[in-house]
Amino acid sequence: MTPPAMVSPDMAPLGMAPLGVPQASTVAPEVDALIGALLAISLAVLALVFGLLLTYVVRYRAGSDAFRGDLAAKTWRVEIAWTAATLLVFFGLFVWGADLYARLFEPPSATLNINVVGKQWMWKIEHPGGQREINALHVPVGRPVRLVLTSEDVIHDFSIPAFRLKHDVVPGRYLSIWFQADRIGDYPFFCTQFCGTDHAAMRGAVHVMSQPDYARWLDGQPASRSLVRQGQTLFMRFGCSGCHQAGNGLASSTVHAPSLNGIYGRPVALADGSTVIADDRYLHDSMTDPNSQVVAGYAPVMPTFAHVASEAEILDLIAYIRSLSQGG
Repeated sequence: MTPPAMVSPDMAPLGMAPLGVPQASTVAPEVDALIGALLAISLAVLALVFGLLLTYVVRYRAGSDAFRGDLAAKTWRVEIAWTAATLLVFFGLFVWGADLYARLFEPPSATLNINVVGKQWMWKIEHPGGQREINALHVPVGRPVRLVLTSEDVIHDFSIPAFRLKHDVVPGRYLSIWFQADRIGDYPFFCTQFCGTDHAAMRGAVHVMSQPDYARWLDGQPASRSLVRQGQTLFMRFGCSGCHQAGNGLASSTVHAPSLNGIYGRPVALADGSTVIADDRYLHDSMTDPNSQVVAGYAPVMPTFAHVASEAEILDLIAYIRSLSQGG
């Protein structure tokens, strides 16, 4: 097991949830508060309902001389009142939870994008500079980190309990979630979706470091090329530059294909009349199933790379295409 989280002396005391799981991200206290509120309201309603049931069972038992009232004069005002009150309270919790859920999938600007690939039975981590890790994730404290999740084989689930973070990892799809660690320390992560014989061994640790320590760690890791450079090499090797105009200025004179300069994050009009945003998921699907979302004005002639490029290579290609929208 990974050792419990340790906090440096210059940090604030480590927040702890009622069950002893540390709160190590900016969103963890709010998640715990939401769960606590939902539990408290549920217990209150449960106590009210069962309390009334027990009261009536005892008071109006067979043979009791308690006055049972005039059935013609009974009123529904009390029942309607408490039913409406609990409905409003639970609806408020729903709105709170929906807002929190939406914020977990809308990362702020200037996030650190890190690729996470699940594979039986390990987690492969890749940083923007090309640094790679197995079953370990080093991140700086106080900086938003966006994880791009995918799987090479079966469905996994990436969970960091201390960050209150949990998300399915699906083969053939790119899913993302973000967090911002606010406590220096080591925090375990797990696969929480049964994925085979060694599912229980598919675990690792998030190492939250100070900004200077994280910079030194990056400098000390072997990294031949950044993700963008690797993606650029693959872009050339797979022949993408022969059809799509990219940062290198190459374009085919015979194949009519859309330019990729500045496409990332922008709306793309499709041949069926719909519009999509050119995000990680769209770019992945365009490479693995190009005929599913054909750009308007272009013929469906692009070959599939589903069995040509690995998920890690597609992530590198996406990093390169993303850089074309960032002046890279």
